[in-house]
Amino acid sequence: MERITISLESELAEAFDALIAERGYRSRSEAMRDLLRAELESARQAQEPSEYCVAALSYVYHHHQRELAERLARHHHEHHDLSVSTLLSYIDHDHCLASSILRGPTQQVRQLAERIMAESGVRHGQLNQVSLTEDDHEHQHVGHDHSTRHRHLRPLS
Repeated sequence: MERITISLESELAEAFDALIAERGYRSRSEAMRDLLRAELESARQAQEPSEYCVAALSYVYHHHQRELAERLARHHHEHHDLSVSTLLSYIDHDHCLASSILRGPTQQVRQLAERIMAESGVRHGQLNQVSLTEDDHEHQHVGHDHSTRHRHLRPLS
């Protein structure tokens, strides 16, 4: 671990300390690391997206809108290799909040998310993406034998 020193205007430092307290961080260092990771990940995705990612897609939709629920389910079924799971939370009698976990090639994950968010009747769509790198190594699993190599994907930072 490397130690660095930064200088902030008093107002910015006070606002940062308020954010730290509000979010329950134990130290400025922990908060700064999270902010840096988020900004670096955002820059990485904008400049040079990784080959693989894991993502959380959330959106609100009106489940009585004509065939919308079926169209959304069809998107997930047609891309079952990318769609890990979806949790539906019922907001009221008409609206659902869907939270989907997607995993796979970054370009395909983004395209699926964009198609879902572009559906008429889908609102408040948001994609939170984490870049993954392939960790290619051999190892033993306790309790069973893997005679073939298999892919492990891990977060970049």
